Amino acid sequence: MKKIIVLFFILTISVFATIINEEASQKLIDSDIPIVDIRTPGEWKETGLLKRSIPIMLFDEKGNYDLKVFLDKLNKAVDTKKPFAIICRTGSRTKLLASFLSNKLNYDVINIKSGIVYANFLRLPIVRYK
Repeated sequence: MKKIIVLFFILTISVFATIINEEASQKLIDSDIPIVDIRTPGEWKETGLLKRSIPIMLFDEKGNYDLKVFLDKLNKAVDTKKPFAIICRTGSRTKLLASFLSNKLNYDVINIKSGIVYANFLRLPIVRYK
């Protein structure tokens, strides 16, 4: 009976993914948690990228997206079995994406709530996009 309970507990933990909503911070930048910037190349050029972030565009300038291409790039860039963070301009796009990644793919996601706008306001380290 103990083995069944332990097995059930292990399976339950692996089935439920989490979404953590938090602001950009130096602590997050200094951590080992990958940060994926889902904005467009034009946005990256305009504001730069949060230090250590990985640029992987989700929506293009017209709002179109190719989820398969995005997920292929995401899975090559980060270990999606471990928590990772996502950032956009203000947190609107990442809020939707975090929900999808967590609920449909069981990824543990950190949604950077107020995006690069707030990171710039906090004067966190930003690097130029080339």
